[in-house]
Amino acid sequence: MRPVAITGIGVISPCGIGIDAFWAGLCAEPADGVERRVGDFDPEPWFGTKEARRTDRFAQFAVVAAAMALDDAGQPSFHPDRPGVAIRTGIGGPATLQEQISVMLEKGDRRVSPFTVPMMMANAGAANVSMRFGWRGPCETISTACAAGTHSVGAGARLIADGRADAVLAGGSEAAITRIGVAAFGNMTALSPSGISRPFDAERDGFVIGEGSAVLVLEPLDAARARGARIYAVITGAASNADAHHITAPAPGGSGAVSCMELALNDAGRRPDEVGHVNAHGTSTQLNDAAEAEAIAKLFGAGSVPVTSIKGVTGHGLGAAGALEAAALAISIDRKLIPPTARHHTPDPAVDIDVVAGEPRPWEPRAALSNSFGFGGHNGCLVLEPVPASA
Repeated sequence: MRPVAITGIGVISPCGIGIDAFWAGLCAEPADGVERRVGDFDPEPWFGTKEARRTDRFAQFAVVAAAMALDDAGQPSFHPDRPGVAIRTGIGGPATLQEQISVMLEKGDRRVSPFTVPMMMANAGAANVSMRFGWRGPCETISTACAAGTHSVGAGARLIADGRADAVLAGGSEAAITRIGVAAFGNMTALSPSGISRPFDAERDGFVIGEGSAVLVLEPLDAARARGARIYAVITGAASNADAHHITAPAPGGSGAVSCMELALNDAGRRPDEVGHVNAHGTSTQLNDAAEAEAIAKLFGAGSVPVTSIKGVTGHGLGAAGALEAAALAISIDRKLIPPTARHHTPDPAVDIDVVAGEPRPWEPRAALSNSFGFGGHNGCLVLEPVPASA
């Protein structure tokens, strides 16, 4: 893939709103709890009272994160037909659906809001962003569960690299901490009963559900340089494949993950020995972490590449997770620090990888991977690198 510049980052996360607060949260020890909500988020300054009531929380997150990303990028201007929007979600607007089902059961069909469908539909985040900024290029939402955010950034980079767009707002958004969502994940024993996310730890017992959004401004590298933009990192490769194995469990031995990482590296023109860091999916479930660790060890060698998962802090943001992790990796490259894997205290002898834990680890940035794996066997991988020297 032709290198694509990341010139702006907007983040709304349980550990902080905005780049600096987000990064500080990633480097700190989180509180325990069965969920990770975004506190102190007020949509009204961005929407007004009426529009906020007619916009689901996940779409609110998407619009605000996109606005923050554009501010961070210096508010570049583009012909309205040329920029695109690639913002995805795993679930969409379940809070709206749950609320309106309650209205229907208590007050009757006639009292269901006429805004229910446009609020809950999965493409509402991307559509609202497109309308807010008047961007008339490709505007797409494809839901691939917990791989959606990574797939979105990869798809946005492809639009740039293929010359189909001059800029793309790419990312993911999710606000699925609802009674039915928590009950469903809990009853399938995916959630941590202890309320602690411990990625790759021997005592891990499930994920902690989170919410949030991250949106990246993507531009052609030469155009970003020409306008003097700050460039956090460049995307040089992306890949997507499927396990074709099970609706929730990963393929044995992480075979799908190995293949996806290999495809992404081939796309970037990189060898495994050129990779300096992996931002892992690392949900803190027994099966996922074991399969991903085995895949990383197979591809890079046991303990040979620093690995971190930010889900010990952010929780598992489902369709937003990959976008939050791509943002974290871009900042990690820019600041030359790898954030620690929070709550990782007891090494698992079956997990033969170099887990960054305790404190942020300084590094000299080079090619790095961001992994996401979703229910249904969806796999996604991005390759990010430091900004190359000017030709």
